[in-house]
Amino acid sequence: MFQLRSYQAEAVKAVREAVTAGHQGIVIQSPPRTGKTIIMADIARSATKQHNRVLFIVHRSEILAQARETFRADGVDMQLCQMGMVQTLTRHVKDLVTPAIIIVDEAHHALSRSYRKILDNFPQSVKLLFTATPWRMDGKGLDGVADTLIQGKPISWLMDNGFLAPVDYYAPSGLDNSRLKTKRNGEFDGTSIEQAMKPKIYGDAVAHYQKLAAGKQAIAYTYNVASAQRLADAFNAAGITARAVSGKTQKKDRERIVAAYRAGKIQVVTNAELFTEGLDLPNVDCVIMLRPTQSLSLYLQFAMRSMNPRNGKRAVIIDHVNNVERFGLPTINRVWTLGGRDKNSKSSNGEPIKSVTVCPICFATFYRHGDECPFCGALLTEDIQIDIDSNAELKKVEANKRLALAKKLIDDQALEAVADKSPAELKTYAEIKAYANLHGYKPGWAYFQAKLKGLIRK
Repeated sequence: MFQLRSYQAEAVKAVREAVTAGHQGIVIQSPPRTGKTIIMADIARSATKQHNRVLFIVHRSEILAQARETFRADGVDMQLCQMGMVQTLTRHVKDLVTPAIIIVDEAHHALSRSYRKILDNFPQSVKLLFTATPWRMDGKGLDGVADTLIQGKPISWLMDNGFLAPVDYYAPSGLDNSRLKTKRNGEFDGTSIEQAMKPKIYGDAVAHYQKLAAGKQAIAYTYNVASAQRLADAFNAAGITARAVSGKTQKKDRERIVAAYRAGKIQVVTNAELFTEGLDLPNVDCVIMLRPTQSLSLYLQFAMRSMNPRNGKRAVIIDHVNNVERFGLPTINRVWTLGGRDKNSKSSNGEPIKSVTVCPICFATFYRHGDECPFCGALLTEDIQIDIDSNAELKKVEANKRLALAKKLIDDQALEAVADKSPAELKTYAEIKAYANLHGYKPGWAYFQAKLKGLIRK
């Protein structure tokens, strides 16, 4: 039996209270990396202990195997708990014994016909629908299968209390947004992604990893099998051990790669369509995004993969495809609703998303407070602010003009600011680099001075 964390115990208590109040369809939201499977197992254990039948539904075999292992370890009576993939259960729904409780994992999928066939077949059963993101790209709400929602703790609270690692977000764009086109389901078309990728994006991804997250184990999300392999090749060429995996990778090969990654023998795993929902890979300290998405659910699954906590850990996210411009930082507090929303809205509840600022010098991404980049100390201008607009994202030419203008203004301001200073009076890395540039010093001098002043992040 597992010891529940405080917020997990609160969720279990809230579920009991909702059932007592007469609710039969309950959405339980909790952010990625917060142990929803442990909550589900605790509920299933209590139910089977009282001789109630439980039906557990999920959509992927890897998640099913992981959940089954957790349920057994927590003392669930497996003779009273049937666990299966929705694709299998829906074909045999008439043969299923009526459960007292149906538990659905990754429940933002629950509006699909296969899930509804099972849920609608048991009108008297209590349905517990677990998801990190009760949000669908088509704008439909989960009020079609649920009548109440239990919202989990905010991400800020989870970080403050040590349940999620703090994270630094960088957004060195390698994508031309103007070339992106969407499919009928609202997601970006693969061919257009290929055309939108800048030629140097793979080499840039390696260079930025070396600069921002050297030595950290990383997961990279790419848009297809070929791009996963190409990125892995780029890392290996730079002497960084990397392997590519996808849904086409043989199961035994995938398991071997995951085991080597967990053992620290592989530094970077690049993947297409894997390691998103549910799967536990605890030693990820860096996430690299080379897959643009229109899905808030997918974006949060990508970003928060790196946020499993560890003593002294600070995670790094490197977004090369402008996802942060669509959805805001993954760490902001979001309010979730059961109802539907305009499908063009990228927020959790349809409200406007606050604009982010991307520093043109170090590419750190943040909500601006003041006139300096909190990461590198660069002076900021109004031109650096990037508005998040779901209907009209920045064009490539416009973005390049803004960044070029911002960099010129910053360089001019920095040079003027240090003209009459001595090295001892320099307070930021940007000032040190400007001073070195002004006096013709080599880059190594600026780095050494910044390190002496404690300005270089280790």
